[in-house]
Amino acid sequence: MSTLPTITLNNGVAMPQIGFGVFQVPDDETTAAVTAALDAGYRSIDTAAVYGNESGTGKALAASGIARDELFVTSKLWNTDQGYDATLAAFEASLDRLGLDYLDLYLIHWPAPAHDRYVDSWHALEKLYADGRVRAIGVSNFLPEHLRRVLDAGTIVPTVNQIELHPALQQRDVVEFGDAHGIATEAWSPLAQGAVLNEPAITRIAADHDRTPAQIVLRWHLQQGRISIPKSVTPSRIRENLDVLDFELSAAEVAEVDALDRDGRTGPHPAEFNG
Repeated sequence: MSTLPTITLNNGVAMPQIGFGVFQVPDDETTAAVTAALDAGYRSIDTAAVYGNESGTGKALAASGIARDELFVTSKLWNTDQGYDATLAAFEASLDRLGLDYLDLYLIHWPAPAHDRYVDSWHALEKLYADGRVRAIGVSNFLPEHLRRVLDAGTIVPTVNQIELHPALQQRDVVEFGDAHGIATEAWSPLAQGAVLNEPAITRIAADHDRTPAQIVLRWHLQQGRISIPKSVTPSRIRENLDVLDFELSAAEVAEVDALDRDGRTGPHPAEFNG
């Protein structure tokens, strides 16, 4: 991980700023995709129970020969497993599928407000952290109203809030709330599933730097101090998405990408989605 930029989380743990996501990758394709990512230099892998590919991810990790302390592995608690005891059981099941003794980061996948169990789940994550089963705990898709409840009811501030974030959906209120409370922002769908890659501003900036539009967007994330987890199953694109460390966008170029913000959500709205 020494060649990758890292973010130091609020508990002192260093997390690579660029990771590899496996959302929507079938389990039987995940081992090859994660292997390609590890070969390309990624050391942070992001999966989730609901993805159904923790086993495939674990096989790639085990076969890689990379020391465990050089890897950063994230998984997530699904909505139907929320609640204190159910969370503890779900965590153990994820560890078993991954073939690991501990996780680097465990997230509550969605607040699922209609179930109203995310505070109980947070208390379970606090126990897992206290017991040394996970190096950092956090949340995903939480809005400020959900974060406030966790901050009020819990004893540990989440290290990370993983949210949909890309040029067309910048969620500045969520990012600002996180910044104010020391919660790092991690972007899922950092390329908007490709929806922003044909934006004229992005294609022009890409041509000016002799880079791909995807590399421009990932560099934009990097310069904003965010964590991002691009996903691909194509080895050349997997390598390309990591090749963003040797150039820099100007302040004017960053501002052009900033100006693309709109209601460009590609996934569910956290206030409405309960799984």
